[in-house]
Amino acid sequence: MPFFPIFAILAAATAGVGARAQYVAGKTQEIELKRQAEEEKLAAQAREIERRQELNRVLAANIAAQSQAGIAGEGTPASLALASAKQAGLSEATISLSDRLRQATLRRQAAAAKQTGYISAASTLLRGAGQVASIAQGAGE
Repeated sequence: MPFFPIFAILAAATAGVGARAQYVAGKTQEIELKRQAEEEKLAAQAREIERRQELNRVLAANIAAQSQAGIAGEGTPASLALASAKQAGLSEATISLSDRLRQATLRRQAAAAKQTGYISAASTLLRGAGQVASIAQGAGE
């Protein structure tokens, strides 16, 4: 009978420590995934700037080549340039959407990690409460 309080206290303390560890693990994973999402956002912005600079260089080179060849900036060459610019815009939009989807996925994973930490912590606390109740029932017999 004198060991009942010690066992109950140990069971409760173990459950509390375990719950705290699971909560911290979930929170840590959430923070890491949010950091990854922010890094992905910055990297996507840098890639977009590089793609736009390359597109501008190509368009400028095309314009310079046409003017050196004496081709006017109207008619078929202008139509081809416009079609090329539209295609580049579609490609850019697709890449941008893909980047945003990757960021959103990381944010959803972060939220899920946080929830998992909460649920695991709550489960551990409930298991600990069950152990304490079991110890109390065994001591009362």
